[in-house]
Amino acid sequence: MSKPLTLADAARTFRKSPTPWMIGTMLLAAAAARISLGDWQITDALVPLVMLAAFPFVEWVIHVFVLHWKPRTIAGVTLDSRLARSHREHHFAPRTVSLIFIPWQTLLIVIPVLTAVALLAFPRVELGLTFLTCISVLGFGYEWTHFLIHSDYKPKTALYRSVWRNHRNHHFKNEHYWFTVTTAGTADRVLGTYPDPKSVETSPTAKNLHGTASKL
Repeated sequence: MSKPLTLADAARTFRKSPTPWMIGTMLLAAAAARISLGDWQITDALVPLVMLAAFPFVEWVIHVFVLHWKPRTIAGVTLDSRLARSHREHHFAPRTVSLIFIPWQTLLIVIPVLTAVALLAFPRVELGLTFLTCISVLGFGYEWTHFLIHSDYKPKTALYRSVWRNHRNHHFKNEHYWFTVTTAGTADRVLGTYPDPKSVETSPTAKNLHGTASKL
């Protein structure tokens, strides 16, 4: 019998991907800059709370409308993002480690955009850096949780077991439900995509989103 996968074993595989390093670098840079500037205000405490509450809904929206985007051809031009293509491949081969992570090419765009938002869209640079630090923490947590769910690590706590089961249902039961990843169906419960698994038929396209596997 093989030895059960430990968190340390999972972490060794996790750190081989470039994505955690890219997000981790953004986190360290943002946190260092934020601490160095000081000028802490009550809004620096409110931003993390708002972001934490909103993040499950952000996950849901991105998952539904970006990752599950169905390719469309308009005026001879096919509209299909790298994220959507990568996510279809991820559903087709959910145990392939490289497909679990946000594509590093996408982060080359996302990180500068988030940095610009942090520096330009907030009334104080310090508050923008608080935002950038928080979004980095949330992004890193998303990548770690998503990776762990798709690894051989077995749930040890009730909370993680519910998160694990939620995402497994999305992949292996029906891709039209259970869109949140880092929480146990929080946004799904509010937005009507958290049915009783026993009441849902197993989808024939859970591994073949939109029936496009032959085009991958």
